[in-house]
Amino acid sequence: MQLIQDRKPIEEIRLDLAAQIPLYEQIAEQIKQLIASNRLKPGEHLPTVRQLAQLLHINPGTVVRAYSELEREQIVVSRRGKGTLVSAKAKDPLVIMLRQRRLSSLASDSILEALSLGYSPEEVEAAFHVHLARWREERKNIAEILEKEDKRRKSPDTILIVGSHDLALDLLVGQLKQRNPGVSVKIIHAGSLAGLIALQEERADLAGIHLLDEETGEYNYPYIKHILPGRELAIVHLAYRIQGLMFAKNNPKQVQGLEDLRRPDITFVNRQKGSGTRVLLDLQLRQHGILPSEVEGYERTLDTHLAVALSIAKSEADAGLGIEAAARACDVDFLPLFRERYDLVIPVEKYKSKLLSPLWEIIASDDFRAVVSNVGGYDTSQTGETSFFQ
Repeated sequence: MQLIQDRKPIEEIRLDLAAQIPLYEQIAEQIKQLIASNRLKPGEHLPTVRQLAQLLHINPGTVVRAYSELEREQIVVSRRGKGTLVSAKAKDPLVIMLRQRRLSSLASDSILEALSLGYSPEEVEAAFHVHLARWREERKNIAEILEKEDKRRKSPDTILIVGSHDLALDLLVGQLKQRNPGVSVKIIHAGSLAGLIALQEERADLAGIHLLDEETGEYNYPYIKHILPGRELAIVHLAYRIQGLMFAKNNPKQVQGLEDLRRPDITFVNRQKGSGTRVLLDLQLRQHGILPSEVEGYERTLDTHLAVALSIAKSEADAGLGIEAAARACDVDFLPLFRERYDLVIPVEKYKSKLLSPLWEIIASDDFRAVVSNVGGYDTSQTGETSFFQ
């Protein structure tokens, strides 16, 4: 496996020797910002005075003064024999103030950027409202699913996976169960966004995601940065896969591309909100100038690629967006359109656990790559490559 270790947040501190602001104040202010952005968490250790002084190439006395200032403000706590820790008082008024100041700055920057691009205040307000409503709905849905699951699952030998449906992931879990009969695995097909939210709330062991960021054109990493900032994560590449339009055998409706989805004689079947496929579809509809209201069946949703393919095979719908492997499994026709990246996202402490280690052995094996490749619609040339993200 390829390992790429990212820096610790504290290593990002930079000092301006020519500035009017004393060095100890620069250090204290940057530590405050790391705490405000939740990159340094309550109870987390700061480097020792000597370690930070060596890192910044400064006199240890400057670090002592910075830590003393932070302790005076009750932002950190120094304990004999235990070092210096971020204050564990989550409701500390100063910590709350720092977080609110950080949030205000982020919101202000986003609004000013939008206004500078010519959007009106009303358009900006409407966009914020729509996206906040979407996130509230996502959190509500995943909370309801996980609350039910929490009541059933408390075994230490159970692996809980939340995220987007994928046949390669199903194969991975199948091989894990064959090799380790004592391990129980539960997969909740709640969508990629829900998988990241479940990790954020520490209610899942890993998430399976394939989320295309419209602004950068990059898969997964932009969403991870926004939803899980400051978290130590392992990102294991499962496979690249082909997404496209699925339709009935021999294409009786003569579907040629996404433009045909606005035809009144085409009935579409969609994926659930928060799934990577739904994010991809909505992006493509915008780029093609197609309104969701123009797509017959847009509001009808199913939770897996196989469910969509089966619905088409049973003539319950004419078309749907999904992966090639599902189309093959259900013997429906397929028009390849997109190549996307599917990754597994895991908190580092769980990635290193004995419970999950058999997964990484399987992913790294030639046998697993061969099985996935034979399913069709997958590229396993980078399967198993792993990076560490913070």
